[in-house]
This record gives sequence, structure tokens and C-alpha cells, in this order.
Amino acid sequence: MQHIAESELILNNRGAVYHLNLLPHELANTVITVGDPDRVSEVSKYFDTIEYRQQHREFVTHTGMLGKKRISVVSTGIGTDNIDIVLNELDALVNIDLVARKVRQQLTSLHIIRIGTAGSLQEDIPVDQFVASTHGLGIDNLLHFYRCEQNDEEKQLLQAFITQTQLTTLPYLHSASVGLIKHFVKDFHHGITVTCPGFYGPQGRILRLGLSHPGFIDRLTTFNFGNHRICNFEMETAGIYGMGHLLGHYCLSLSAVVANRLSGQFSKNGQAAVEKLIATTLGIIENI
Repeated sequence: MQHIAESELILNNRGAVYHLNLLPHELANTVITVGDPDRVSEVSKYFDTIEYRQQHREFVTHTGMLGKKRISVVSTGIGTDNIDIVLNELDALVNIDLVARKVRQQLTSLHIIRIGTAGSLQEDIPVDQFVASTHGLGIDNLLHFYRCEQNDEEKQLLQAFITQTQLTTLPYLHSASVGLIKHFVKDFHHGITVTCPGFYGPQGRILRLGLSHPGFIDRLTTFNFGNHRICNFEMETAGIYGMGHLLGHYCLSLSAVVANRLSGQFSKNGQAAVEKLIATTLGIIENI
């Protein structure tokens, strides 16, 4: 196995991966990601015990036990640029010998579940409801820096998306873990989640600046391919699905809808919706 240089895999003075400040034994094989560092404790408060607490910058991790299930909850911050950091370092913790700086011969697959918020793009998905993302469709550029291929269904979905939306930026698309999403059916809408490279212009919000694609939201809402439609958009899912696919991990993104972009409504109590999603998700994870 090839030696990985210090400049490529950066470790801190305690030998932990640099950004997450984690050692291999401090990470569980089931990982929940949240964007907001303050949301980590909102998840870990349900744990029966907490073994480790680590923090570096916006990356906060709590690892503990929920019943007989060992779980880590990690904050990623916002955007797929942070997802690139988090997914690579999570993978390094289980699949690279940090002392020898070599990839392990036997690889480990993590179960990675995102709990976050999103904006709905369908009238029948109102605020405070949940979406389980069947696919993550990225209109950012993260996965274009890696060698990857889509399966036939993903290629067909991408081509239909490009044709119907007339998007000039080349998108990418990857699927959720079938083994995970099958557990999240009751009380969850299923559909494609679009991942955007920003919160305002890329999601069609107008404050003081004009938009280069003023009809883009409408084209997302009306997109269809067979039984597939776009349910929502946010800023991390496609990066998680794409990086997870390339690295061999099982990924799922779950969202509480806090805004409906068609009706212009925003949740009166988005925190309560997220709290319910956390409790629901942990109840399911504990029994998987």
C-alpha cells in the first residue's frame, strides 16, 4: 500500500484527523450528520451514555450509546465544501491506518444519516413534514473533482433533468442507500433532493440582486421522470451521497421541511419539527 504524505492526510498533535479532531476509536460505525454544531447536543441528549466529546472549529462530535447501538453525531457546517472534508476524514478514520499512513486492506462501510432542514418544492409537502431523499442531485461542483460514474437510472435522470431545466452547469446525481431508506417510509415523503451551492441566488431568492435563471424554481417543481420528482432542496445531500458512493459507505439524507417555496410559508416552529425528526430517526436507527 502506498504511503500517504503528511501534506495529504493532516493529523494534529494528538494524532487525530485535523478538521474533525477525532481518533479512530472515538467514532462509531453509525454516524449522524447535522449542519448546525448546536444540533449535536440536541441529538446526543437522547443517548444513554456519551463516551467522547470533541470539537474543532465548526466540527463537533459526540459518540455514545443509544440502547445497544453505538452512534456518533457530527456537525458538518453548511455546504458541500464542508461535506468533502467530513466524508473524507470519516472514511480515513476507519479505512486508513493513521500511524502507518496506509489504506487498510480490509475496508469498513459506515452508515451515515443526515438530519437536516430543507425547503419544499411541492404543494403537497407542507412545512413541518419530512422528506427522505431517494437521490441527491448536485448543482454544485464537488463531485466533478473526483472520478465517478452513475448507474443507468442515474444517467437517465440526469439527462432528463438537463433537458427539462436547461441548466448550463453540469449536475451530478447519486442514490440513497436502499438498505437504509427502506426503514424510513411511514411519515416520510420520498423524492429527489437538489443540493445547491448557496442559499440565496442558487435557491432562487431575490433580495437586491437579480437572478440569471429566474424560472429555475418552477422548472425544478415541474420536473418529472417516470415516478421521480424533485421534493426539496438544501445544501449537503448530493455531496454526502456522491462521496459516500465513491468511498463505499451507506448514506441517507432526512429533512424537516421548514419552508414551502411555492406557498411562501415558513414554519412557525421549525425547531419543533427538527426535534420530532431527531426523535423519529433515532427510534428507527436503534432498531436497525
